[in-house]
Amino acid sequence: MTDVIAPVAAKPSLLPAIKRGAREYGLLSSLLVIIVFFQIATGGALLQPLNLTNLILQNSYIVVMALGMLMVIVCGHIDLSVGSIVGVIGSIAAVLMVQYQFDFITVSLLCLFIGGLIGAAQGYWVAFWGMPSFIVTLGGMLIFRGATIAIGEGQSIGPFPAEFVALSAGFLPDPFQGQGLKVTSLVLGVLVVACFLWIEWRARRRVSKAGGEVMPLSLFALKHGILGGAIIAFCFMLATYRGLPTVLVIMCALIGLYTFIMNRTVIGRWIYAVGGNLKAAKLSGINTARVTFFTFVNMGVLAAVAGLIFAARLNSATPRAGSGFELDVIAAVFIGGASASGGVGKVMGVVIGAFIMGVLNNGMSIMGIGVDYQQMIKGAVLLAAVFVDVYQKNRA
Repeated sequence: MTDVIAPVAAKPSLLPAIKRGAREYGLLSSLLVIIVFFQIATGGALLQPLNLTNLILQNSYIVVMALGMLMVIVCGHIDLSVGSIVGVIGSIAAVLMVQYQFDFITVSLLCLFIGGLIGAAQGYWVAFWGMPSFIVTLGGMLIFRGATIAIGEGQSIGPFPAEFVALSAGFLPDPFQGQGLKVTSLVLGVLVVACFLWIEWRARRRVSKAGGEVMPLSLFALKHGILGGAIIAFCFMLATYRGLPTVLVIMCALIGLYTFIMNRTVIGRWIYAVGGNLKAAKLSGINTARVTFFTFVNMGVLAAVAGLIFAARLNSATPRAGSGFELDVIAAVFIGGASASGGVGKVMGVVIGAFIMGVLNNGMSIMGIGVDYQQMIKGAVLLAAVFVDVYQKNRA
């Protein structure tokens, strides 16, 4: 009787995992390369704690709007009115708080509601009447830009109450009262990394138990060690200045929420389905009109959040507030890997795309590059990102 020798399971190869990692983290690598380049080109000014804080404050509202724009674009549409919504929300908040002395909590809630109504008004025509989102939101861009000027009567209105300004210009308090180091900010950074590693380890074990393919342990440890170290180093640099900005906490909370919505909820799967194949989504029983309507309402609310953050940062509402924001937001989404035809896009990719645009703006400004060349370079980066998307689709 011949003994049957069981086949020995082959050890997982590092090469396929490295290739997958290169595809998944190529965008993050691009951001790191850009950061290193400008850190050298600016003589170390880019990563100074003060400049890092400014970088966060300057891009927080772009990241917030990009989260909503991701949903709209993944669903197969676009919203050109977000910059104008930022302006009109800031003007409404300024009139109510500065001229009529309303408290900032009531005004903030009212502004979020108004942002939702604006999104609902535009989403209604797109979702239930089939009007092109480009035309509807282009009209909205003009309407709300005019409304911004009319509400403020063409003047800047301010200053805001100190409690409201803290929304964008405030920092987390430090009960430990560290000398030259905001200990609370550093501790929070360590806790965030610990939670991140725990979640990733649990996900890896879950996939492994289900028989799925997982990343080799050595590569897993290297990848998460680098990411965790980068987060702690980032928090340490901020802790040496004034600590974590309040708006960074708000931004991170929204990033976590929308990552959960897009990856773990039914509405997230519906959005991907509608953008990926509209007819198939309808045949599978998805109410595609309601899904589309939801993405525009959500976009309106997040544009209102960004409008409040931007107004708080300026400590006034200006007639030109939000001008051109829609271009930076849309560029961040496409650079972050979203497909122009819908159905593809990730939250973290959009966040990285937003900071690529932010680092480019900040780095070129420090180097003294003119606005004309800055616009040309940003346009070239956007074209390159869309070209990569089209190239990959043609190869598939």
